[in-house]
Amino acid sequence: MDHDILISGGGIAGLIATAAFGAAGFRVLCVDPAPPVTTRESEGSDLRSTAFLQPAQAFLAQAGLWDRLAPHATPLQVMRIVDAGGEFPEPRLSRDFNAADISDQPFGWNLPNWLLRREIAAHLADLPGVTFRPGTATTSLFTRDASARVGLSDGRRVEVRLVIAADGRGSPMRQAAGIPVRTTRFGQKALAFAVTHPLPHDNVSTEIHRSGGPFTLVPLPDHEGRPSSAVVWMEEGPKAEALMTLPPEAFEQEMSQRSCHLFGPLTLASRRTIWPIIAQEATRLTAQRLALVAEAAHVVPPIGAQGLNMSLADMRVLHDLASTSPDRLGAPEMLDAYSRARLPDIRARLAGITALNRASMLSAPALRDARAAALNLLYGAPPVRRTLMQLGLGASS
Repeated sequence: MDHDILISGGGIAGLIATAAFGAAGFRVLCVDPAPPVTTRESEGSDLRSTAFLQPAQAFLAQAGLWDRLAPHATPLQVMRIVDAGGEFPEPRLSRDFNAADISDQPFGWNLPNWLLRREIAAHLADLPGVTFRPGTATTSLFTRDASARVGLSDGRRVEVRLVIAADGRGSPMRQAAGIPVRTTRFGQKALAFAVTHPLPHDNVSTEIHRSGGPFTLVPLPDHEGRPSSAVVWMEEGPKAEALMTLPPEAFEQEMSQRSCHLFGPLTLASRRTIWPIIAQEATRLTAQRLALVAEAAHVVPPIGAQGLNMSLADMRVLHDLASTSPDRLGAPEMLDAYSRARLPDIRARLAGITALNRASMLSAPALRDARAAALNLLYGAPPVRRTLMQLGLGASS
């Protein structure tokens, strides 16, 4: 056997999985067709950020990563939801969900994606038994009862006990295993970029709802001496494309207005990126000697910091099963247990986030009024508010 585990995909999810299984003593090979882009200004860098919620942070610590990431992380103490669905783009309802109501820790910690790739890739270089091979893709999958044989783009074939597909929404390994997906398209696109602003964010993540989708500002460390935030701006596809083509000054005017000027005039602090918004679910999570995780298994709109945190929940379950019974790594009973543990939560969260996204897209005034009334009602019932916050952190739904 060449390795215990092959991880297809060297994005953030795949890199974290590699670190976690390597720290547990497994021999791991991680491959990805592209080298990780690890500087902010490089072409192709991922300008989004990831908010690691409390359970995810605990898993990062278990994987030996948190001490390296913590100095770069910005705590998220408050999640603020603002409804700006009135006649003019200005706040008419604002509700704060404070982590202090349910915990002595923040909801989570936010880090730029490009920095995560840099730090985790550097950590992998020091792990014995771990090989990270960027610039190499998986090209074929052949499985049998005892092992899987994976073809690589460099012409080699490797034999492993378990293949973990962390290779994205178009997962080559999922396709090779013949696992179909169910996809929902919303007609939306999201713009991602970083901004600076004159008013401090005070460790508050702010989600502003009007129409087309939420406009979300997530705290980052100061940039060039000014408060900074990562922004994800979801809009109907044609409008998002038009915004993408605006010159910087005009774009800054538009985004400042869409932010309701809550932080003062916003200034672009990075280039802009754009991608389509979908919800997607694999019809099953496993095949012989194969487990799907992260976007190979499920894709959700970027609402409530759920995407990568769902992915890390996948990995926690797989990691616990593998560590408990390493002799059964990749065996049918292990993969069946993984599916039973994850499928109900994945389906519930995907349905909930899809519904929230559709609500955020509302444009008719009466429906926007109903959305604001629902937010006010939920916030006004403290037991319901606390339950929603606990579910957001990953409690069983």
